[in-house]
Amino acid sequence: MADLISGDEKVYKSCDEICTTSLECMDKFESYPTEYLNSLNLQGLPHHELKLKIGMPVMLFRNINPSQGLCNGTRLIVTHLGKFIVEANRITGSKVGNKVLIPRIVMTTTDRRIPFVLKRRQYPLKPCYAMTINKSQGQSLTNVGVYLPKPVFSHGQLYVAASRTTSPEGLKFFIDDTDQTYKGHTRNIVYKEVFSNLPTVN
Repeated sequence: MADLISGDEKVYKSCDEICTTSLECMDKFESYPTEYLNSLNLQGLPHHELKLKIGMPVMLFRNINPSQGLCNGTRLIVTHLGKFIVEANRITGSKVGNKVLIPRIVMTTTDRRIPFVLKRRQYPLKPCYAMTINKSQGQSLTNVGVYLPKPVFSHGQLYVAASRTTSPEGLKFFIDDTDQTYKGHTRNIVYKEVFSNLPTVN
């Protein structure tokens, strides 16, 4: 998708280090060279190399300034790629079109697959041409395409996906009907237990 956007691509590389309080012995640092830290792609952290273009849609995945609506899940369009800052316009929420400046920040992760806490200084952004249903919660969009290779698996997910658009004309579903069980339709998952023991209204 990035190749379809005209213009030059800019690569931002992270600065990675191990939190000094996460290892009992400082000598262990020599066992983890910088190249190894750069190669780690862990949940909740941007990649070591972040490739961006002007006009690329991106998603913010850290709460930078909640009072201004810059929260985890906010979608933006990149408008300028500076040396120390990324400028973008908001494309969702109540402040659509507002210009925002995104700095590099230090993010950490406590992934159990590694025996230390990794600190990564990088822009809290990632290209966003699609998003999960959970990530789309709270957003209001003009056009929504829902890709369903299989039925949703959680209570209320189909409702959340279908209610993101402002009009029925802006909503499209793609259902993978290779499974003949759901040819031309999908299943709405509702946990009936949710509705048990509800107080009665007189």
